[in-house]
Amino acid sequence: MVGKNEAYQNAMKNSDEQNARMECEKALRDVINSIMFDKIELFKLYQDNPDFKKWLLSMVFAATYSTHTSISKK
Repeated sequence: MVGKNEAYQNAMKNSDEQNARMECEKALRDVINSIMFDKIELFKLYQDNPDFKKWLLSMVFAATYSTHTSISKK
């Protein structure tokens, strides 16, 4: 869901890694908020635990940014 965010995709294509990371964070926040009623425990962890939030952002960014950059190089 994060990787499909239009602003994040645009940042991966047309910006540097730092700006892409910022858009990834925004997209992740939007996804977390959209699923909070279905996944309340995940939402609580994301909201209340800064270490979990940082870890999740790092994992999502690594998965989506590396996928995008490897596709772009082909």
